[in-house]
Amino acid sequence: MWEAEEIEDEETLEALLEASRSAQGRAALSDALADTLHLLPASTHRLLLLRLRLLRNLLAGDDLNQGTFVLLSGPAAVVSSALSSPSDSPDVARAGLQALGNAALAGEHHRAAVWDALFPGSLLELARVREKGVLDPLCMVIDTCCSGEGGRGRLEELCHEELGLPILVEIVTTAWQVGHDEEWLEWLLFKICVEEQKFETLFVALCSRNDAEHSDGDECKTEFNAKHAYLLGKLSKCLANRPKEVSVSISFALDIFNAQKHAAEIVDFTCRVNSPLPTGHPAIDVLGYSLVLLKDICAWESPPSDTQAPVDSLMQTGLVKHLLTYLRELEPPSMIRKSMARGQGDHQPALGTAKVCPYIGYRRDVVAVIANCLHRSKKVQDEVRHLDGIILLLQQCVVDEENPYLREWGLFAVNNLLEGNEENQKEVSGLKMQEAVITPEIADIGLRVEIDKETGHPKLVNN
Repeated sequence: MWEAEEIEDEETLEALLEASRSAQGRAALSDALADTLHLLPASTHRLLLLRLRLLRNLLAGDDLNQGTFVLLSGPAAVVSSALSSPSDSPDVARAGLQALGNAALAGEHHRAAVWDALFPGSLLELARVREKGVLDPLCMVIDTCCSGEGGRGRLEELCHEELGLPILVEIVTTAWQVGHDEEWLEWLLFKICVEEQKFETLFVALCSRNDAEHSDGDECKTEFNAKHAYLLGKLSKCLANRPKEVSVSISFALDIFNAQKHAAEIVDFTCRVNSPLPTGHPAIDVLGYSLVLLKDICAWESPPSDTQAPVDSLMQTGLVKHLLTYLRELEPPSMIRKSMARGQGDHQPALGTAKVCPYIGYRRDVVAVIANCLHRSKKVQDEVRHLDGIILLLQQCVVDEENPYLREWGLFAVNNLLEGNEENQKEVSGLKMQEAVITPEIADIGLRVEIDKETGHPKLVNN
């Protein structure tokens, strides 16, 4: 049996910490948990830090200690003693959150106790601590509490406009400022924005008149700042890395499309930013990350026939038409531009009205979205043909130094465009039968399109 006076000095606490690293040690030290909680309020900074770390270890996967912790109102004790001024002692806040996170992993009763002790005031204060070391365990605690039985109700509280939304705004603000890049944050944001369909709510809440790049009266939806770009970047990374573990709602897909369209209206397409994402320009980054998200959303297999896929809803709202318009308005790929310059010298036509790629990879990302939309979709194949987009897509099958992997995505798009579609195949074959090149620009670099007799797929060959 451990007495309170035995764990009052730093040397003893260090020894207990070492012993608590093993499962056997945690079991043997179960009697120390109550005394440790009792001593928290009167602890100096150093002793408080050591006691919280001891609690963290004692609560790591030990059912008895986790139950005792909640029975003795441990969550409230940790919050009142260790998390009252988190900005002043981020190391203490980190240890306290780690202890609460380990307790919350024990089950619904424990998650509820931890949540009740933190929400909303303490969570808001913790979210305002601009420290990576605090943010990661904070996101872990929130994500754990919002999972499992009872988690849905707490998630709804977290999305509450007055109580929870300010917490999320501060979390994104902190993560953006400190450059946080951990999975707990990504999955928390994905859960909020995608699974709970609160993307638009959070996106609008991130608007700030101090750092907005564009404002349209009082409509916050058309403002973009670095936090918007950061949020979309995290969501994009999460969706790209774990596509089979998550599902995307139609409303989220449409929200991303709306953000993309707003960004396209704001971005200055006369200025070339020679940088991939992120560029540091909020509107450009919102444009780019929304395209990357749309690419991955449109790559998913269609659900059962009685359920509409997000890509189908995007098609109905004009996604492909918008994307083809973007491609038409762009200047030719760099390889074609250079060929035109060599071949026409001082007599080359002016491209002053053509738009440029606002970031390295923009054209590729537009083509990639179209390519995924075309996959096994006769409706989209026909739409591209009706919009006179076949030749336009053939133009994208070139190497472009400003758009890595453009040729690969262009060929994938054309392959999907022609697969199983006799009308589209006939139109492309007609170009060949008439001995006509794809476009004058493609002819300048010595390429033409052919239909492979064995596979029926298009390919670019040298003249």
